[in-house]
Amino acid sequence: MKVKRLTTPLEKGDVESLRCGDLVTISGRVITARDKVYSRVISGEKPTIDLRGGVIYHCGPLAKLTTQGWRIISAGPTTSARMDSMQTDFIKLTGVRALIGKGGVGDKVAEDMAKLGCIYLAFTGGTGALAASQVKKVEKIIWRELGPEAIWVLRVQDFGPMVVTVDTRGKNLFKRQNRPTDKIKNER
Repeated sequence: MKVKRLTTPLEKGDVESLRCGDLVTISGRVITARDKVYSRVISGEKPTIDLRGGVIYHCGPLAKLTTQGWRIISAGPTTSARMDSMQTDFIKLTGVRALIGKGGVGDKVAEDMAKLGCIYLAFTGGTGALAASQVKKVEKIIWRELGPEAIWVLRVQDFGPMVVTVDTRGKNLFKRQNRPTDKIKNER
């Protein structure tokens, strides 16, 4: 399967051309955000960076300050579903075009993402060293007082590969299906 290469900021056509199951890499700017950043943005605080067309990575990187600046040591994805109660509002407020994390998002969030023109990219868990090797530069850190949950603005090259697991047509590779085993569990 051919890997599709994306460059940020993402345009509407970039994400609409992708289908569930596509493999992608991203070059350009990727921005980390987790629970505390989501809460601040939803409560009305605006970060000092325009997120429209952006790519949000659910990650709290491990970094080391060197004489050349910050160096990312590990940047593995965190579980995205834990932010589901805020995902839709965050996407509406920021205009981001892609979320990256592990484990997917809930069915309702996936439906909302499709309507809002935002995709979900699954990055394999346990790949923190791989992800860190693809970070070429830390451009800046916003809301540093949040510690590991600060916004890290990362310049990346061929970040991934990742799998498109929610596309703009409403397909969701993580969608829960009624399976025979579900019925058995419900009957117990």
